[in-house]
Amino acid sequence: QVQLVESGGGLVQAGGSLRLSCAASGRTFSSYGMGWFRQAAGKEREFVAAISRSGVSTNYVSTNYADYVKGRFTIARDNDKNTVYLQMNSLEPEDTAVYYCAAQITGWGSRDEHEYDYWGQGTQVTVSS
Repeated sequence: QVQLVESGGGLVQAGGSLRLSCAASGRTFSSYGMGWFRQAAGKEREFVAAISRSGVSTNYVSTNYADYVKGRFTIARDNDKNTVYLQMNSLEPEDTAVYYCAAQITGWGSRDEHEYDYWGQGTQVTVSS
């Protein structure tokens, strides 16, 4: 069982930045694909960004972004800290949502939420205009 705890959400003005963190339990964090998803009020949950597991003999990872955050958000992982981050810059009111991190045992870091095995409780991000 993997437990995920998000932090870093809050209220920010449009154009501002936030960095979300997701701390994971367990000793196999480096083998998991990790994703960030978000759900705005009255809308379905949607994909934001994902990062693959680290290579066995290298630190290479692949990343994947939704078009509406590409160039503004950056996902990264620190396997020594069992943490995945989402750096969010140039925030817009449309980015207001509850942000969830998720872990995928297969490690690919896919865009499909149904392929993820564990979920955090979410952290609220509110962007004011």
